[in-house]
This record gives sequence, structure tokens and C-alpha cells, in this order.
Amino acid sequence: MALSKLDNLYRAVILDHSSSPRHSGELTAGCVVDLNNPTCGDVIRLHVQFDGDKISDLAFSGHGCTISTASASMMTEAVLGKTKEEAIALAQVFSEMVTGQESPEQEKLGDAQFLAGVSKFPQRVKCSTLAWNALKKAIETDNGEAIIESEHL
Repeated sequence: MALSKLDNLYRAVILDHSSSPRHSGELTAGCVVDLNNPTCGDVIRLHVQFDGDKISDLAFSGHGCTISTASASMMTEAVLGKTKEEAIALAQVFSEMVTGQESPEQEKLGDAQFLAGVSKFPQRVKCSTLAWNALKKAIETDNGEAIIESEHL
């Protein structure tokens, strides 16, 4: 019975992030990365502003499945205010988590740790990692106003 209640909580948090995504929209400055997942049809445009080594603001737009949208929302909350190094480390922890590897670092993901169940559905891993991959590209290519053309995952 307790597991069922926990599953319901996880579903509720995921649905909340999907239906009311945090940091949804666009920014007027910063790095912009477009990625899509042709398998599912998910598309994300991630805007990231850096203040030196820190992520000072970020927003995303696009369309996608519940998992993709929730993951993008959760990712923005997890990495805002973090350094580039911290954000890359969180992206790595997230990627490992959704492929079935457990880590004590998962708690640092905030609500994103509720997506651990994605590991039971391999076809949803790309949906869940789309925003995180866009973040990694933004960090890797940050040079002010960089715009990365659409890429397929």
C-alpha cells in the first residue's frame, strides 16, 4: 500500500511539472540550443544565461510528451544558480539514474529524482534526457550569444 502511495506522489509531481512547467518561455539574451527527439517528436529550445561560471537564468520552450516537459522543468529548477561544473555533474547523475544506475547524489536532483522510474521504460530515456543534453551543449559551447542549430538525438 505504501509503495502505491509513493508511486502516486511521483506521478503527481511529474504531472505538475508537465502541466505547469517552471521556467517556461524564452530569454532575450544568452546561449540558445535547439534539440529534438525524432523518436517521440519532442522539441526543446533551451535559453541559458551565464554570469561568469554560474547559470544565472534559463528558460525552455517547445513541445513534448509529459516526461520530456516535466524533465525540462525539473532540470531548470535543479541547475539554476549552479556553476557549469555542478550542472554538468547533475546532468551526469540524472543520465545514470534514468538508465538504472543508483547514486547517493540523486537527492541533489530535487524533483528530477522522481523520474528514476524512467529506467523501466528504455524508450522514454531520450525523452527524459533531452533538456539535460541541451543544457550540456549550452555549457560546452557557451561563448555569449551562441546559437546551436537543431540537432537530432
